Amino acid sequence: MKSPLLMLPGAVPAEGADEGVAAHYGDLFREQRALADGTGFVDLSHRGVVTVTGEDRLAWLHLLLTQHVSELPAGRATEALILSANGHIEHALYLVDDGETVWAHVEPGTQEALIAYLESMKFFYQVEVTDRTADIAVVHLPAGSIAEVPQGVVVRETPYGRDLFLPRAELEAYAEQAGPPAGILAYEALRVEQHRPRLGFETDHRTIPHELGWIGSAVHLQKGCYRGQETVARVQNLGKPPRRLVFLHLDGSEVHLPVAGTEVRLADDGPDGRKIGFITTSVRHHELGPVALALVKRNVAVDARLVAGDTAAAQEVVVEP
Repeated sequence: MKSPLLMLPGAVPAEGADEGVAAHYGDLFREQRALADGTGFVDLSHRGVVTVTGEDRLAWLHLLLTQHVSELPAGRATEALILSANGHIEHALYLVDDGETVWAHVEPGTQEALIAYLESMKFFYQVEVTDRTADIAVVHLPAGSIAEVPQGVVVRETPYGRDLFLPRAELEAYAEQAGPPAGILAYEALRVEQHRPRLGFETDHRTIPHELGWIGSAVHLQKGCYRGQETVARVQNLGKPPRRLVFLHLDGSEVHLPVAGTEVRLADDGPDGRKIGFITTSVRHHELGPVALALVKRNVAVDARLVAGDTAAAQEVVVEP
């Protein structure tokens, strides 16, 4: 959905998965610094919004999600995954229960497939699943923000900030009083700095939760059965994931960032060395310079010098080998 905030001064539309909101409003680093300082807001109104109502909502979702939600207190934010039968990540949900309704925001364009799956699993449970994307917009306030939240708006509060489920009709009016807007590129830069994976960016068709550090934050290891649990338990108890997420400091002298999908190789193997991973997200950070997240083979030494395309890269461990 195309955001009305694209009409704000300086707004430059985002492309790709984040099409529909602003990439930036004219000053990427200023916008990053504002978010890091706890001011401003980010328009995430392109994200899908799904609600689940009914007296069985938490017990039912508990059977489907990787997270323990059967006794989720009202107002407590959490995140969860839906896995395939083989344990591969299919959906990521960022949710909160307000005491009557579970609210979740998901990656743009994924809500229809998510709802189709949830509808197929309703059986005799008293639940109602609704696509609220058309009338609810997600707005992000950074950690430390003192911006007011309109009365009655559901809030998902995390260590990284607050996600507001705002009536879409109120988006423009809220933007006028919420402080300076920051584009999705500023939001993404801080996400990469915080080593937080994103569905469709750090994942591909065979990604399992262990590879991205989603165990704990999105996957609860002491809960009942759910689809894909066998893979989660087997890797947790008997083995290691085939890949691991790393944070890369990129050579700042390069003009261009290596884009998502750029091959990562061992620097010592030279330009014809074998591929040992790939870039998932690359950004320019206001303090760290050019940085990226990448997936590499688990057995790559943590002190190995890497090259992303033609760009030298030094790695920081996110997921232990």
